[in-house]
Amino acid sequence: MIVVRNLGKTYHTPSGPFVALNGVNLEIERGDIYGIIGFSGAGKSTLVRCLNRLEEPDEGTVAIGNTDITSLNEKQLRLARRKIGMIFQQFNLFDGKTVFQNVAFPLKAAGRDKAYIRRRVAEVLEMVQLSDKEKAYPSQLSGGQKQRVGIARALANEPEVLLCDEATSALDPQTTYSILELLQSINRRLGLTVVLITHELEVLQHICNNVAVIERGTIVETGTVDRFFLNPKSDTARRFVNIVEQYRQKRQLVEGVGAGI
Repeated sequence: MIVVRNLGKTYHTPSGPFVALNGVNLEIERGDIYGIIGFSGAGKSTLVRCLNRLEEPDEGTVAIGNTDITSLNEKQLRLARRKIGMIFQQFNLFDGKTVFQNVAFPLKAAGRDKAYIRRRVAEVLEMVQLSDKEKAYPSQLSGGQKQRVGIARALANEPEVLLCDEATSALDPQTTYSILELLQSINRRLGLTVVLITHELEVLQHICNNVAVIERGTIVETGTVDRFFLNPKSDTARRFVNIVEQYRQKRQLVEGVGAGI
């Protein structure tokens, strides 16, 4: 479904070139929920933004289905992006527009008629359990509700791929869980391929089937999530797993003290 070959991206900064991606190779199967994990600055957000060319790669190719995204001209790319939904960490909603207007925005941009827009917005708002909020403004919503609006907007054009760039990192744990449950339900219901960029191990454990570990702009490990936790190969994976183990031990110690042990 998604095939990345030798992807490279370098930023030119006042202090010199910064290599964000270096020869990235990746394959993601249709219908998978795939996690890409790494520490801050590893290149994971640059990678996901290169998949739909919100960032222009310097070299390499990205194919989604039968379409080589990296070879498209501007008009072709606009059409291709309708089948690639994206969810952002900070929601990226229009504050001056209602929930209905926010979700309708990509449909209007695609030239859909009013009857279709009304029907489709109602469908996706029901899917994300916000049918009663269509007249509300973002300032009247909780963080979790804002992200649900973002998901509804990403689903409006019936995409085949859903890219999630740290979609839960601005949310509390309980809300994160509900958003992950929603994404998992959408994946099952629609057969969407979901790509999750994250630094949260709970996200991997709860929702992802497979994972790629990115380190200094390079994919250093891929495999199932179970293997990631049971037998980490890369330095980054081992560090993540060690953090989880240390947290588990501290929690057991605190619970033991609280129980009078």
